Amino acid sequence: MEKTTAVKSKTGAADLALTALGAVLIALCSYISIPAAVPFTMQTFAVFLVLLLLGGKRGTGAIAVYLLLGAFGVPVFSGFTGGIGHLLGLTGGYLVGFLLLGLVYWLLTVVWGEKRRWQGVALGAGIVLLYAFGTLWYLLVYARRSGGAGVFSVLSTCVFPFVLPDLLKMALALLLANRLQPVLTRLRR
Repeated sequence: MEKTTAVKSKTGAADLALTALGAVLIALCSYISIPAAVPFTMQTFAVFLVLLLLGGKRGTGAIAVYLLLGAFGVPVFSGFTGGIGHLLGLTGGYLVGFLLLGLVYWLLTVVWGEKRRWQGVALGAGIVLLYAFGTLWYLLVYARRSGGAGVFSVLSTCVFPFVLPDLLKMALALLLANRLQPVLTRLRR
């Protein structure tokens, strides 16, 4: 009985450590930023990589930890910012959308399995949900503040410029995950 408990606690500690490291990676990549109405950052790449390396459950946990740290004011968002106001602002829906991306990825990889092609499809489905949620959020917050904006205008500002870079980040994350997965597997033993 004691041996089982020791193994579970070791696994639990490893899960917590990996989840924390995933949140740190997302935060670090959010600092790599090109300012714009919606900043171009590498945090999307980090979200993809964390999900691919840690799996849906731990990866989504890392995203949640990242968002909670930011909500409590830790400067983990782009531009070294944090606070609940950042999450509730114009682009907060795209940040919250990372959590939706993680949940969709987790669900689809449970259903389809962990093969890389299905992981890529799951990431693609998740990014579409992120774009939709973030854009709807932007429209609602903007309408409350300024009286409204056109959907095409918001898509032109918040989505269209990001599609190709996000696809490239996804491809890079898939390639890097293929290289790093054997190393992580050895470390877990």
